[in-house]
Amino acid sequence: MAQTAATMGKPPHGHRKGPGNDPAINAWHWIDGKWVDGNPALMNIWSHAIWMGAAVFDGGRAFEGVTPDLDLHCQRGVRSAELLGLRSPLRWEEIHELALEGVAKFPSGTPLYIRPFMWSEDGFIEPDPASTRIAISVVEAPLTQPGPMSVTLSKWRRPTPESAPTQAKAVAHYAQAGRATAEAKSKGFDDGIVLDMMGNVAEFSCSNLWIAKDGVAITPHANGCFLNGITRQRLIKLFQRANIPVREATLSYRDVQEADEIFSSGNFAKVLPMTRIENRDLQPGPIYRRARELYWEFAHGKQK
Repeated sequence: MAQTAATMGKPPHGHRKGPGNDPAINAWHWIDGKWVDGNPALMNIWSHAIWMGAAVFDGGRAFEGVTPDLDLHCQRGVRSAELLGLRSPLRWEEIHELALEGVAKFPSGTPLYIRPFMWSEDGFIEPDPASTRIAISVVEAPLTQPGPMSVTLSKWRRPTPESAPTQAKAVAHYAQAGRATAEAKSKGFDDGIVLDMMGNVAEFSCSNLWIAKDGVAITPHANGCFLNGITRQRLIKLFQRANIPVREATLSYRDVQEADEIFSSGNFAKVLPMTRIENRDLQPGPIYRRARELYWEFAHGKQK
């Protein structure tokens, strides 16, 4: 998943929420063939997605003049729609082109969050694919900077592929993510570590989880119970090409508690260190630092 608990659900760049074309939100949205600024209204009260939840989104990033893996995020957005019984009104290539058009509306280098969003207007229980609409949002949103981040075990769990559309970036998943984040904050932590239904570590509330142990970068095995993030997949490739030992594994919560390093990966914040788990303090370590360095080099075209 895309965002960290520290940023999930907050208006980008600290802007307030507001109805209509709110000038406090520095954003452009492609809706029904034209660009609209601010925070425009989008759905009708009887839109199928409102009461049946058939809605998906994806997220890309623009920062420092680059848009790393934006094409892959657009492709996944189309796949997510299909997994929920929707049908994208646009090909991923068209979504990608429009997203770049939106980026160009801002001064060069502005940090942006790019969100294609698709939802159903008609249907009863199941959505009518032909009713699928799309909005492409480009919103000013600074990258989250590395800083103190504490985590704890969440009582909430990720569903199995048989019980939820886990391979889609579905809006419905974020209700559970929100519960995990709220629970962690109620205990004085920033984020929760979420298990799958088998009791293995899955991810943070809305970003992928990594640990380092004895010089090896380790991330939970992608068993279908959490979204196999695009940034997560990118880091695996970057580690491999840099000859840094990396593996996917089934992890227990104890494995995470005893790790040398803990860090996250996700589109919204990219790569961030965790500096405390329960009552144990940690320092950002060499594997995390190398991960962030490798990702920035990739983003700026210094390696593929």
